[in-house]
Order: sequence, then structure tokens, then C-alpha cells
Amino acid sequence: MFQPSPWRADFPAITALQRQRQTYLDSAATTQKPQALLDALSHYYSHGAANVHRAQHLPGALATQAFETSRDKVATWLNAVDSRQIIFTHGATSALNLLAYGLEHGFEAGDEIAVSALEHHANLLPWQQLAQRRNLRLVVLPLDEHGRIDLEHALQLIGPRTRLVALSQLSNVLGTWQPLPALLAHARAQGALSVVDGAQGVVHGRHDVQLLGCDFYVFSSHKLYGPDGVGALYGRTEALARLRHWQFGGEMVQLADYHESSFRPAPLGFEAGTPPIASVIGLGATLDYLASLDPAAVAAHETSLHQHLVRGLADREGVRILGTPQSALASFVIDGVHNADIAHLLTEQGIAVRAGHHCAMPLLKGLGLEGAIRVSLGLYNDSDDLQRFFDALDQGLELLR
Repeated sequence: MFQPSPWRADFPAITALQRQRQTYLDSAATTQKPQALLDALSHYYSHGAANVHRAQHLPGALATQAFETSRDKVATWLNAVDSRQIIFTHGATSALNLLAYGLEHGFEAGDEIAVSALEHHANLLPWQQLAQRRNLRLVVLPLDEHGRIDLEHALQLIGPRTRLVALSQLSNVLGTWQPLPALLAHARAQGALSVVDGAQGVVHGRHDVQLLGCDFYVFSSHKLYGPDGVGALYGRTEALARLRHWQFGGEMVQLADYHESSFRPAPLGFEAGTPPIASVIGLGATLDYLASLDPAAVAAHETSLHQHLVRGLADREGVRILGTPQSALASFVIDGVHNADIAHLLTEQGIAVRAGHHCAMPLLKGLGLEGAIRVSLGLYNDSDDLQRFFDALDQGLELLR
């Protein structure tokens, strides 16, 4: 049964890709962009680009107003208490590195940092390297058979020596939502800070950082239908006060002399240099667009497509789905077939999927795999996209077998 996307026409690139006989199923890596974003970028550049927070002239004042309005929109999207709790970064990876360096002074040798076994490299390597620099213990929380953090074991591993817990909200490989409420509450009871990697989770549904109860939450714009080169870091006011400045230059300075300086508090104190102004303004326009959609209709569309994807994969002989995916994506391997071979055949037929370790090499190693194929869905996908994928997959399997 054909299931159209009511929002497909809002994304010009999808029409262009269709003319090129390309089916885009790699939205977990990056999404296509709505016309609303393209219009905002065009307006900013064609009506007078200017730097923010510095100039007294009209173009600078208008750019600053648009820039700070986007900060307000991000705060609203996450239900933060105050827009000053939002720091703009260059992406989720940038935000996580900011945290790892900004919080480093608070760790002592023997302290523990807990991460899960499914983390993206961006939420593993900054903490791994911090542990090496400060002689800390990195604790890896195990998974259950469904691809979720094993809650019983995790609660035992997060203890009085744990100083920080850093966890993904939604796995970029397994498509599983993680049991964050219980884990974050337990971390808080142990006196540990909590960091949530929302790079995948923020795309699906609205998430309330106050209700979630985390100290920090990070995401990238380009996965949320926004421009690349920008991301956001939310922090509770008390948690932000524990950060030390880690990048220095213009904008973040309060007073500067040759031998000593003082620096602004968050957010501007952590936005050294000229920020990605156009991208921040574009992110605000994207959030306006997303806020205009019916959330129930979006959720129903995504759920239906995801079920179609998982059912179709499960029906094919020799296809093994990794974990028990719940939303937006599914990763799989095929008995006796290398993931790169099937990816090549899909690419030749115009199907854009992702193959490899998905920046989660330890997770794939733990599963005994070199890599996997990942299909990930966006607002603009419809059932015809999945049918083209399944037809191409069947043809590829026939050739390889």
C-alpha cells in the first residue's frame, strides 16, 4: 500500500535526487533541507551579511537579532528554562569536546567516567582521551540482547566514584532508545554529571531537557534538517558554571590586557571567534518549519515507514537485523555477504544507504562484525522509496548468491 509523505515537496533536493534516479535513505548521516532553510540562508546573504554582537550599524544589529532569536528557538525546542543555557557549537562532536576539556579540571586520578557500549565515536573518544590525560577509569556499560543499555548492570556500575555519565539517547547503529530516565536519576543520586548525546534522538519527537533531567544535552543541526557546521549544547545553569573556558579569542573576552584577561560566562564565553552566523539563523528557520508540522502526523508517518522497513528486512532470507530497532533506522548484515559488496550493488542501482562501522567501531567489534548496512529514514521518505530499496536489495542478493 502506497504511503506518501505529506512533506516531500518541502525538500527541493528530494525532487532533484529523484530526477537523478537516486533514492536517499541515509538521513541518520545527514538530512536533506527544507525550502524554509534555503530561503533563510538566501535572505541573510542577499540582504546584508554582518558580524554579530559587535557592530553598531544596522546590518550588524539585524544579524545579531536574528542570531539571538535562533538561540531562543533552540531553547524553546528543548524546553530549556533560559536561552542563556544554549551554547552554539560547530556540531555535536564540537560540543562534546568542549565538555571534555571544559570539565577536565574537576577530575582526579581514580575517578570514573561511564559510557555505554554503543556510543558513537564522538561520545566515546573525548571521554577516553580525558581518562588517559587524568588517569581516570572509563567504565563501559553493557548492552542487553535488544541493543539497549542493560539497566540492572549499569546501575551497579555507576557508583560513588562515578563523576560523569555520557550516553546516547538513540543509537545511530541499532535504532534503540536508551533507558535514560532511570540512568540519569541514578547518576544524579551518585553526584555525577550527565551528558546526553542527542544527535539522533533530537530528530524524532520533541524532548524536554527539564523532564529528561540531564546536566548537558548536545545535538547537530545537519541531522535535524538544518544547515551543517552548527550544533547546540544545552546545560543546566549550575552545570554550565562548572565549565572552564577552552577556546580563546574574540567575542568571549570580557577584559583583555597583555598579561591577564577575564572572560564572559556562558553562552558567549564559549563561542570564541566569529560563529557560523548564517547556519545559526538557518537552524532557527528550520525549527520554525518543524514546529509548524503536526507532531502526531510526523510520528505516525515515521512509525509506519519504520515498521515497513523492519518487516521487509525480516522477511528476507539470510538478513539479520542488529538489535531491536525502535525508530527511524535499521542496520543489518547478510549471511555470507560482505556489507561493502551489497552496498556497492545498491549504490549502482541508485540507493543511497550507509555501510561500514558507522563511527561505532567498538560496538561492531563487540558484535563480531566488520561493518553493517544502515537504512535511515526522513520526513520526506515514502513507501515507494522502501520498495525501490527492497527491489534493489533482492537483485543484489540474487547476483551475490
